[in-house]
Amino acid sequence: MLKKIILVIVLGIALLVGAVALQADPRPNSNPTPEADALARAMMAAVNADAWNATGAVTWNFRGSREHLWDRERQLARVRWKNNEVLVNLNTQEGRAWQKGVEVEGEKAADLVKAAYEAWINDSFWLNPITKAFDDGTQRSLVELKKDEGRGLLVEYTSGGVTPGDAYLWIVGDDDLPTAWRMWTSNIPVGGMRATWADWQELATGARVATNHKMKIGKLEMQGVAGASTLAELVDGPDPFAALLD
Repeated sequence: MLKKIILVIVLGIALLVGAVALQADPRPNSNPTPEADALARAMMAAVNADAWNATGAVTWNFRGSREHLWDRERQLARVRWKNNEVLVNLNTQEGRAWQKGVEVEGEKAADLVKAAYEAWINDSFWLNPITKAFDDGTQRSLVELKKDEGRGLLVEYTSGGVTPGDAYLWIVGDDDLPTAWRMWTSNIPVGGMRATWADWQELATGARVATNHKMKIGKLEMQGVAGASTLAELVDGPDPFAALLD
C-alpha cells in the first residue's frame, strides 16, 4: 500500500511538472540597441532613480516572512525570519547571527549569514530592480509585444548576484512605469512567469517602489515599506548595527 501511495505521489508531481513546463514561454532573442537603453532610462526616471540613490536606508517585509533593514550608506543589512536575526556586511558577506536572542557561532552562524545574504539579494532585487537596469553585466533589448499590451524591454543579467544569467521582460506603460514583467530565472521552473507591478508607493525621499505582485502561483507583497535619507531618520534609538561594528 505504501508503495502505491508513493507511486501516486510521484506520478502527480510528474504530471504537475509537465503541465507547468507546457506553459513555459521561450526567452526572447537579444538585440541591444540605443532605443532600448532610452526606454530603460525613461523607466528609471518614472520611479525616480535619483531619489532612490539618495535613499540612505530602507526597511520592508518580504511576503510576510522576512523583515529587512538595509543601511545603504554603509552597506549593512539586518534580516529577521522565524527565530533568527542576522546582521550582514554586504561588502564582505560576513556577519553575526542570533537564534531566539542568543548568538550562535561556527558553522551554524556561517550558514545563517549565508542564508540571510542570499535572502537579501533576492528580496532587495524585488524591492527595486528597475534601478539595476544598467548594472555591470546587463544588456537591454526592445521586444515587440501584442497589440495594446505595452512596450517590451528585455533586461538580461549576464553576471553578478546569486543567479547570473537571469532575464526579465518588462512591460512598460504609457507613463513609463512597468505594469508587469516576465521572468526567465534559474529558481523558477516556468520560463516567462508573469508578475504584475502594482500598488506603487512613494518613499519619503521621493523614490517609488511597487508593493504588489500577482502571479499564477500566488501573490507577493512588500509590507511596511519605508525609506529615508539616513538610517537615523528611519530608526529611532541606538545604531542597530553596532554589534556588527564592534
